[in-house]
Amino acid sequence: MDNIWSWIMSLPSLADWPSAAAPSLLLASSPDKFILFEAECTTSLSSDATVAFSISLHEYNSSASRTLWLSNPSPLSSSSVLHSLLLHQIIHEITSLSPSISSLNSNIYFEQESISRLVENLEENEASSFFSLTLLLRLFWLCTIDAPAEAGYLFFSALAENVYRALSCTGVFSNFLLAVGPDVEQRYMRSLGYMLSKWCLLRDIQAGSMLNAEPVPAACLSYATTVHGLFVHKAYAPVLAMARLRASETNMDELVGEPKESALRYALAHQQLELVVQLDYNICMQDPRFIRVDIHVDSLRFHVVRLGYNRQDDETELEEQDEIEIESERHFPSRMRFWVGPVPGSTYATGPSLGRSSGNPEREVETTQTVKGGFMAGMKSKGIRAKVRSSTRTRNRSWRWEQEADGSAAVFEGVLCDTATWTEVATWRPGVAHTDPRTGLRRRWRGPGRAFSKKGGLVVAGDELPERVTWRVGREMEGKKVRWRVGGRFWVSYFANEVRSGYWETRCVEWNHEVELALVAGGGSQIVNG
Repeated sequence: MDNIWSWIMSLPSLADWPSAAAPSLLLASSPDKFILFEAECTTSLSSDATVAFSISLHEYNSSASRTLWLSNPSPLSSSSVLHSLLLHQIIHEITSLSPSISSLNSNIYFEQESISRLVENLEENEASSFFSLTLLLRLFWLCTIDAPAEAGYLFFSALAENVYRALSCTGVFSNFLLAVGPDVEQRYMRSLGYMLSKWCLLRDIQAGSMLNAEPVPAACLSYATTVHGLFVHKAYAPVLAMARLRASETNMDELVGEPKESALRYALAHQQLELVVQLDYNICMQDPRFIRVDIHVDSLRFHVVRLGYNRQDDETELEEQDEIEIESERHFPSRMRFWVGPVPGSTYATGPSLGRSSGNPEREVETTQTVKGGFMAGMKSKGIRAKVRSSTRTRNRSWRWEQEADGSAAVFEGVLCDTATWTEVATWRPGVAHTDPRTGLRRRWRGPGRAFSKKGGLVVAGDELPERVTWRVGREMEGKKVRWRVGGRFWVSYFANEVRSGYWETRCVEWNHEVELALVAGGGSQIVNG
């Protein structure tokens, strides 16, 4: 499928179009069957020649064939229009099949012009890789929903090789996702995450165990950009593609247990980490001695979504389980560590100057002294009684946030702690007395004291992390563009929520990006006073 973009570009003109057989390209094959991508040209007196593409299943020893998919007609005369129309149709069909979409985002439309601009601005190899991945994703949904079982077998037999090659276009994702907007982005990435989750699950089943499965960094997609005064880092990672941590950091051979319940394993396999980090940056020119770069947290959104449909769609997999309980079994955020700052080796900036001190637990002690006295008739002495009462009040919060520096980068770190044992969830291992956090995290999506949102995510805004970090830059850098790094490492954990299971695990993933920062007045969302 790597050369399908160039194959479309090389289609003959109307005068040279073959009359005997339509041009075709082999997508997948087995000893008995094969899948073709074909082009069919049509003409009429009232319009120019158009071409329509189809995907069909054929047998080697028979002339019988079955059409699995058919595109809308597109003009043959313009290859750029042809590519953009075809890509727009495929993306629209992919997003309409996206799992786990709320009713607020049920109907969506995006303009074909945004795809046209994207195609025009991409290099040929970038456009080719992105089109191959998008067509692969459309073929996946065909084989999953509409196509016969033999077509699905052909697809999944060659899935690993095709996915690895198609994921080489990760550099194009930021351009595409920014072009189509956040609603289409969410739908596209959940459709892609569903396919990658199936791929990882198939790989684990073929290996016979989930224990020794290697992480798949290529399936953990992310991008970073600067827009409207914000550093924006968005990331998507199927949980099965994330690195699985061992149960003990001191004993590297000890691995966590594998879930035995098939329904629970199915539910945990179809989940995806979705992350948004937005950092507000401001360029201050008020001081004549230096330029000041201020950064503070605008918002963090850290969710693990279930990649599935309604209960009727999943009843074959979950028919022997309580569906409501299984649906509530999700991984949850347990730790995050993200950083921002000049790229390593930069010498033009001094800092960072941090805005938050190290943790210094606060405890309030309140003492009350009461003196009571009394005189009773007929008594020879007065009676006096004294009583002293004291109380201690502490602040207990599920998430502990810290700031620190790593070279020229500022690091923000949040750790989830069990409020009953004060154990850090991401680094917990069994066997240590009085530190088991699993009981305190049961039924974690309910109750007023929960550490997560009702949907199981984590949202952190400026009210939680109001402190800013700053760098000072020499005036000689004014007007220049510099490279800054944005990235992080993020952990998710799983403990049983509603079901009775001793299975638990912690996984993590790391991303690193570079963005461009212009050292000009008003480079942020506002100009702050010195």
